[in-house]
Amino acid sequence: MQQIIKHLNQGELADRWDISVATLERWRSEGIGPVFLKLQGRVLYRLEDIESFEAESLRKSTNERVNAGGAV
Repeated sequence: MQQIIKHLNQGELADRWDISVATLERWRSEGIGPVFLKLQGRVLYRLEDIESFEAESLRKSTNERVNAGGAV
């Protein structure tokens, strides 16, 4: 039986986006990036929040957003 991944830790998200853990830490302190969970000192990101943040970050140009389906 395959386990369904529901959360990523900050290292896994940093790898997914090819950024440093320090960048994610800075983003959290500045209120940038996806919402996160803080459970017993651990930082976790729900996969649904990561995917939502990615969809909201889609751009056709620097000032034109793209909806999640790819259309303007």
